[in-house]
Amino acid sequence: LSGKFDQLKQSTPFSAIANAFNEYCNIISQNVSLNLTTVMASKLQAALGQEAFHLVKVIPNLRKILGNNIESNDLIDTQSWVDSRKRLEYLLCQFVAVIS
Repeated sequence: LSGKFDQLKQSTPFSAIANAFNEYCNIISQNVSLNLTTVMASKLQAALGQEAFHLVKVIPNLRKILGNNIESNDLIDTQSWVDSRKRLEYLLCQFVAVIS
């Protein structure tokens, strides 16, 4: 896996990390047994809950593992960017805890 900082994507939070995790999710969804993908999906659902929607916006290939039943949470529109960043940091930590 690799992640590269791109100056043109400075406005995208954690773009290099998200790029690496996006590639990881793509590899997992294509090259791993269905059983392992199902186990990983259930662990990620348990760890992320309904907040998974926010992580899927940053890591689109995560949807390949979690499926299409991810619903949006309208709280993002009412929260400040600081709260959104903290949420994203928390979700990334949860994601890393599950995949490691």
